[in-house]
Amino acid sequence: MDTRSKEKQVQTVPTDTFDDFWPKKPDTTDEAKAGDITTDTQKKSKYFHEVPTDAFGDINFGGFWQKNSTYMRVSADTKPELLYELLTDKWKLSPPNLVVSVTGGAQHFYLKSHLRKIFHRGLIKVAQTTSAWIITGGTHAGVMRHVGQAVREYALSNTRRQKIVAIGVAPWGVIHNKAALVHDDGCFPAHYVIDTQGQGDLTCLDNNHTHFLLVDNGTNGEYGVEIELRTELEKYISVRLVSFKLSPIKIPVVCVVVNGGFGTLKTIHSAINKGIPCMILEGSGRLADVIANLHSTSFLIHQLMQKFFGQEYENFSTQQIVDWKLKIQEIMKKSDLLTIFRASKDDQKNMDVAILLALLKASKKTDESLGDESWKMRLELAIAWNRADLAKTEIFTEEKMWKSINLHWAMKLALVDNKPDFVSLLLENGVCLEDFLDEATLYNEIYETSAVHILYNPFLPERLNLNDIYIVWIWEVRASNFLFFFTETETQREDDAKKVAGRDLFLWAVVQNNKEMAKIAWDQCRDCMSAALAASKILKKMANESLDADEPQEMLELASHYEDHAIGVFSECYKNNEERAQKLLVRISRLWGKTTCLRLALEADNKNFVSQSGVQDLLTQIWCGELSVNNPVWRVLVCMVFFPLIYTKFLAFSKQSEEYSKLERLYCSPQVKFYGNIVSYFAFLFLFAYVLMIDFQRTPSVVELVLYFWLFTLVCEEIRQFYEKAKVYIKELWNILDVLSILLFVLGLGFRLTTKLFYGGKIILCIDFVVFCLRLMAIFTINRTLGPKIIIVKKMMRDMFFFMFLLTIWVVAYGVAKQGILVHNDSRLDWMMRGAIYEPYLIIFGSFPDNVDKVRFDINSCSMNGTDPLKPKCPVLDENQMPVFPEWITIVMLCVYLLFANILLLNLLIAIFNYTFDEIQDNTDKIWKYQRYQLIKEYYSRPVPPPPFIIFSHLYLFIRKLVLWNASARNNEFKKDFTPKEEVKLLSWEALMRDRYLLSARQAKNQSIE
Repeated sequence: MDTRSKEKQVQTVPTDTFDDFWPKKPDTTDEAKAGDITTDTQKKSKYFHEVPTDAFGDINFGGFWQKNSTYMRVSADTKPELLYELLTDKWKLSPPNLVVSVTGGAQHFYLKSHLRKIFHRGLIKVAQTTSAWIITGGTHAGVMRHVGQAVREYALSNTRRQKIVAIGVAPWGVIHNKAALVHDDGCFPAHYVIDTQGQGDLTCLDNNHTHFLLVDNGTNGEYGVEIELRTELEKYISVRLVSFKLSPIKIPVVCVVVNGGFGTLKTIHSAINKGIPCMILEGSGRLADVIANLHSTSFLIHQLMQKFFGQEYENFSTQQIVDWKLKIQEIMKKSDLLTIFRASKDDQKNMDVAILLALLKASKKTDESLGDESWKMRLELAIAWNRADLAKTEIFTEEKMWKSINLHWAMKLALVDNKPDFVSLLLENGVCLEDFLDEATLYNEIYETSAVHILYNPFLPERLNLNDIYIVWIWEVRASNFLFFFTETETQREDDAKKVAGRDLFLWAVVQNNKEMAKIAWDQCRDCMSAALAASKILKKMANESLDADEPQEMLELASHYEDHAIGVFSECYKNNEERAQKLLVRISRLWGKTTCLRLALEADNKNFVSQSGVQDLLTQIWCGELSVNNPVWRVLVCMVFFPLIYTKFLAFSKQSEEYSKLERLYCSPQVKFYGNIVSYFAFLFLFAYVLMIDFQRTPSVVELVLYFWLFTLVCEEIRQFYEKAKVYIKELWNILDVLSILLFVLGLGFRLTTKLFYGGKIILCIDFVVFCLRLMAIFTINRTLGPKIIIVKKMMRDMFFFMFLLTIWVVAYGVAKQGILVHNDSRLDWMMRGAIYEPYLIIFGSFPDNVDKVRFDINSCSMNGTDPLKPKCPVLDENQMPVFPEWITIVMLCVYLLFANILLLNLLIAIFNYTFDEIQDNTDKIWKYQRYQLIKEYYSRPVPPPPFIIFSHLYLFIRKLVLWNASARNNEFKKDFTPKEEVKLLSWEALMRDRYLLSARQAKNQSIE
């Protein structure tokens, strides 16, 4: 090998006198027909010498399909390891999981149309599904041409899928137009013309192969010189390991025979002796049909040869026939390595299945003595090829009973290499998920080999198993996914093992946004509704944090998919048993952060789930408390004032309760608390308004002191809410308004108590009154009609905020230009801002200025030198006391400003508002049902007395927290804990309903397809 360039391979260059010893005339009856040459090696070596290759680079075949193929001229004695390094390291081919060596007739032969389609489709499918290399003779004739056509058809119809690797190993000495491939510095590309008419006894390269190894042994015009190198290359590849994570299996090789003659027979004979399985395509003619029929009939060999070779048989010598018989007999002795594909049968399998079955069949026969190891090797092959269909029919049979522990390695391979079909098949055939994921190292191996990076909480141990996970929050940061793990503080129940295992696998799939794997894992989750809602929440969070352009949309689609699953399961549960279904909504799920389905749906913003009738019925029951949901509102209001009526049948209760009296059940109802707080809030606003307008004295009056005390009770309630749910509290707009109103009140009160800032304090309190009034809008969220309108107002305010940026550009642009033209050097800031911003803003609402038109100019309305603080400065005047500014410019500027600001921008704002309104209006019912939850939850946990009497409840709560540590808390209707026995029954019933839902969904899908 030449040391100047690693990419240059050794070649053999023929000399002029060498033609006397190596005849050019080839045997054209076969792809690889080698002559009976016995020339002494030492004698031949005198006529050639080795030099660095001068034929390498890319080939461009021209034509409609502009495709480049890579090629190199190599010596016939090149070591196979160098060729493999060339293919994988230099040409960047991924190592194969399978090698399909196609051999057969080298001259044109007729292949029936249906057989040609089956051959093309089967060959491509096996290459595509197993990431195989196809190796042929590489010329534009016979079976090699059929292989090239199959590759071309696939490439044209599947431009975005993986490319098929078709490697042609052809003899250099028989290549027509090979001079176009020679250049000392390589050809990038070489323009090669396929000339079948003028090729004579030579042959052209096939334009559909992707790579070429052109084998040179110093001869011209001799066929078959590449056979030995091709065989050695295939043999070397067969001892390499599959590029399959965690797998030690060797790369399998299979020989596919189509048609063929004596050269093909030699190839089959060599392959069979080396233990390489062969698949024969029956119906392709000649040798293939001889072997196929001999395999199934009792005909004599010479009879079959005479039948399928026809006139060609008459040219065979007696010695040739004897050689044929001997080789065929030796081949038939190892019939276990032969697989006949008969495409004419009605119950035929696909050819790709036949090719892979040939390998499995050979593997089974070869490794029978290995017992279980033989089955393991076959399963490894099936996983490497990603052919679960083969594994189902040929491996997981009654012949072999698999134990769960014996399939753990296969489960690991299927998970790491993302083969969901095998994960599902392995689960169906005995893999126990809790045993599989119970192995401590297995968790780390799976996570470390995936695209997920783990960021551990510094307060937790250095290494964590997934068994210790309590809840998972997902964040997408740049290119990495980070998982935050929170361990469970209490010991995990032993009977939760399967649920934990299913959850762990499900989370692993969801984090990788793997829909197929997540679907399988979700079927293993017993707490399936919580799992689906948690997945929706995780995926939406990941989509918001993702920087990828396409990934967020895929995540949101998958999130919607699981939201639909949760809705489907809950609907099926609610139809079957309403009470049990509502228990599932409020059941505390220990596997998902001690939260509930209802809370997960709200955190994931799953409005469709929350708007389900079963969820709304539960919220209505909680809203009414112990009162019947059928009570009219007016009766409830009457009983709030005249409470003795509750002891009559005037007001209905939902159920009898011995623990609480009727009076307590009435006033503890969230509905009653709400009405009481509305009345209290209106009273507070009335008192606030009275103080501001009538009784705001230097020294605070009694009424004002009552107002201050009332506000103090409101502050105490806000502190209680913040203490109970700090994270949720700061996210609510109404709570932000509460804090703002309180801070303004405290600021105004501080100013009000001073002498100098007394009036300023009143102004702040007046502004604060506006904020308190805006807070009143929250009471309308419970109303079906007005509730969504509050959302519309909030969204429109957000739209208007961004719209103001556009408007500000035009206002400032026109205002500054106008002010600069009309007034010269006015240094008064207030009048400068009035002329540059305030007046242009008023023009939008129809207040047109007088100073842009000379006709309407009045010198008495302005100050000459800008000394009068109550008048604007006059424009520059002439000797007639008239403005000198160009009137036409100011009027044109005004017209353009009105055109864009009044007509264009305002209509744009109206269009934006209209879009927002239509968007909300179309989902009015869902929005109202979604937002009423927060109001119901707030008033459910709120103390019974309204402000200012709420202070007594705060004192009670304070004492109970600090003194009465063991005081019992009231049951929480939003979170309920069940006994282990009750929970097992509930989850088993939920799993049954999930199966019913999935069955009905599949049936509906099948009906829609039909």
